Amino acid sequence: MALLTDLINLNLSDTTDKIIAEYIWIGGSGMDLRSKARTLTGAVSDPKKLPKWNYDGSSTGQAPGEDSEVILYPQAIFKDPFRRGNNILVMCDAYTPAGEPIPTNKRHNAAKIFSHPDVAAEVPWYGIEQEYTLLQKDLKWPLGWPVGGYPGPQGPYYCAAGADKAFGRDIVDSHYKACLYAGINISGINGEVMPGQWEFQVGPSVGISAGDELWVARYILERIAEIAGVVVSFDPKPIAGDWNGAGAHTNYSTKSMRNDGGFEIIKKAIGNLQLRHKEHIAAYGEGNERRLTGRHETADIHTFSWGVANRGASVRVGRDTEREGKGYFEDRRPASNMDPYVVTSMIAETTILWKP
Repeated sequence: MALLTDLINLNLSDTTDKIIAEYIWIGGSGMDLRSKARTLTGAVSDPKKLPKWNYDGSSTGQAPGEDSEVILYPQAIFKDPFRRGNNILVMCDAYTPAGEPIPTNKRHNAAKIFSHPDVAAEVPWYGIEQEYTLLQKDLKWPLGWPVGGYPGPQGPYYCAAGADKAFGRDIVDSHYKACLYAGINISGINGEVMPGQWEFQVGPSVGISAGDELWVARYILERIAEIAGVVVSFDPKPIAGDWNGAGAHTNYSTKSMRNDGGFEIIKKAIGNLQLRHKEHIAAYGEGNERRLTGRHETADIHTFSWGVANRGASVRVGRDTEREGKGYFEDRRPASNMDPYVVTSMIAETTILWKP
């Protein structure tokens, strides 16, 4: 008698050339990841060779019931760490049957910005630090915290080891390896300042691929947490009070910034970001005002600031960049629930295309 695990782990390539493609898209809230699977006749590595598909937009808050069909356009392919073999994960964006991007499709506009000749020539690199909190499923209270109570104050938990300090490492490490398997350019993980909170980093990734990779990394994390019976929260301030919030610090550089004399380009770019501070804050994640208070390694939401090695600033420049006169900077304002398509393309637009 076959066990359920035996059937889940069946190697399809032993008996068929057919593969399973899991189509992934973003639902109506802008943060809810949806997916469904279909069978393809053989292995595919080019998203342009994948068929478009449709779904019921009235069930995701993206279309009315009387005209509910939304069309999925495949945009990026990753190896499937759950089914393995030649099976794939497919990141899609969503359109009306007439071919217009639906309002929640933020990828479409981002792709236009990244395909602009001036932006493409600068080869923008991104490294996104995605913080998140693991919650006990039934209580919606951080993993490892006493039921209805609080652990000891922050201090011992950041990058810590030990059963009384690190909670959920099996999920975190499984996610790390699954992302590497999938072909996501995940560059590291660490335990965060608040117990039950973790971070993974995606990048350096170029242009639109930064958004594709971060969204699929989020999807993989949700799937692994589902298996473990744990909830993932991207709330920027999951616990009120003297606890760190959760951000998605976005490291950024252009070709000009990485070349000799790049520090002057960086300072000019930061000047542009300052002039458009309100526009960026409005697009950097819902509930961010609960996180950007000027405390817990954040700048105040109403005031733009920048500094070298200053984690209390809106934008931080590293010591290496200052010393070498070229490199990158870190926008510390984006919240953990930001849309990476919006944030990455907006930074490129403001620093490359926008003229004060």
